[in-house]
Amino acid sequence: MFKKILIANRGEIALRVIRTCREMGIKTVAVYSTADAESLHVRFADEAVCIGPAPSKDSYLKIPNIIAAAEITNADAIHPGYGFLSENSRFSKICEEHDIKFIGASAEQIDRMGDKATAKETMIEAGVPVVPGSEGLLGSLEDTKKLAKEVGYPVMLKATAGGGGKGMRAVWKEEDIEKAFESAKQEAAAAFGNDGMYMEKLIEEPRHIEIQIIGDQYGKACHLSERDCSIQRRHQKLTEETPSPFMTDELRDAMGEAAVKAAEYIKYEGAGTVEFLVDKHRNFYFMEMNTRIQVEHPITEQVIDYDLIREQILVAAGVPISGKNYTPKLHSIECRINAEDPYNDFRPSPGRITTLHAPGGHGVRLDTHVYGGYAIPPNYDSMIAKLITTAQTREEAINKMKRALDEFVIEGIKTTIPFHRQLMDDPDFIAGNYTTAFMESFKIKPIED
Repeated sequence: MFKKILIANRGEIALRVIRTCREMGIKTVAVYSTADAESLHVRFADEAVCIGPAPSKDSYLKIPNIIAAAEITNADAIHPGYGFLSENSRFSKICEEHDIKFIGASAEQIDRMGDKATAKETMIEAGVPVVPGSEGLLGSLEDTKKLAKEVGYPVMLKATAGGGGKGMRAVWKEEDIEKAFESAKQEAAAAFGNDGMYMEKLIEEPRHIEIQIIGDQYGKACHLSERDCSIQRRHQKLTEETPSPFMTDELRDAMGEAAVKAAEYIKYEGAGTVEFLVDKHRNFYFMEMNTRIQVEHPITEQVIDYDLIREQILVAAGVPISGKNYTPKLHSIECRINAEDPYNDFRPSPGRITTLHAPGGHGVRLDTHVYGGYAIPPNYDSMIAKLITTAQTREEAINKMKRALDEFVIEGIKTTIPFHRQLMDDPDFIAGNYTTAFMESFKIKPIED
C-alpha cells in the first residue's frame, strides 16, 4: 500500500481524497495555488506545497511543479481528482516515468478514450452501440454535407477535443450546416487548440445516463449501476440522481453489460464512467468515457455503501476487484451548489462567505471545502458544495432534499440553492419526466417577500 499520496487538485475533491487516505492510514500532500492558501484541503493534509500563482496554467496545470512537489515530499502516488490533469495522458505518463503511481488510467487508456473520435472507433470494435455518424474526423465541408444527408437531419457537430459544450452545433437543415461547421471549428480551435470535428445523429428527447465502472490491473471490470445526469445547463450538469427514474431492469442490465464490455476491451484500470445517450424508446448509444472519478460519485456511494476513492486507491495498489455488479437498493439525489446567481443567467458570484449554516440529519451528506469567512476565488470552477440526500424511495429523497435546501444558509455571495429548491417542486421533475432539454423551458421564479 502507498505510504504517501499527493492530491493534484483543490476544493472539495481534494478534501474528499484526504479523508479516505486518513481512514486508510496513508499520509497526504496538498498542493495549492496562492489563491487557495486558506482552503481546507491545505489545512487538513499532512503536508502542503505551494505550486504557483492563482491561474490554473501556472499552478494546478503545471506538471513540473506538481512532480517536483511529489519528489520533495517523497510521495509515492498522485491522485488527480477530477478536472485539471485527471485525464491528461502526458501527466499519467510522466508520473510513470518518475516511479510515482498515477491513481487512474494509463496514458494509453486515456488516449484511446479521451479523444471522442478515437473513443467511438474503439467502442465500435468492442461491440458497444454508438450513435450513427462519421467514422473518424470530418474532412471538407462537401464531405460533411454528404454525410449529413446519409445520416439524416438533425445532426450534431462536435469538437473531437471538446468539453463543456464548446465546439458543438445542432444542425436541423442543410442550409444551416456551412455556418455551423465553420463556427464550431473556430470555437474548437480557440478553446482546445484542435479544430478536429466529427458528426453524430442528433438524438431527440435524449437522457444522459452514465454507468459507473471499476476496473483492476488484471483486466477485470464491474459496474456500480447508473446515474441520470440529464438536468443540465449548457452541457454542465446541475443535478444527478440514482437510480434513473427512466431506467428499467432490462435497460440497466443491457447498459451495464455494455459498459463492462467497454472497460474490459481496453483493460481499463481505475474508476471511470461510460456515458450514454438514451432516446425516448430506451435505445442507448455510447457518448464518451470519463477516465477519472466523477463529481457526482457520492450518490453511487450512498446507494450501494461503497467508498469509490478507497477502491481507486486499492486498485492502483494492485488489489483485484470483486467483479460484482451492483443494483441500487436506495435512492440518492445530488444538487451541485455553485457560487452563481440563478436570477442573473447564473453569473459567477465569487466573494467572501459571511454566514454558513450546513444542513444535517438522517440521509443528508454535504461535500464542501467552504466555511464561514472563506473567500471564494474567481479563478476556478464555481462549484462550492455538493448536497446529497438518500432515502428508501425517490419521493422521500426529493422531500429530504427540499428540507435540506431550506436549512442550507450561505450569505455574502449568490448561490444556486434557490434554483435547486424550485426544481424540487417542479411537477415534471417530480414525475421523472425530463430530458437534457429540460432547462431550456425551466424558468426560475423570483423569491416572494
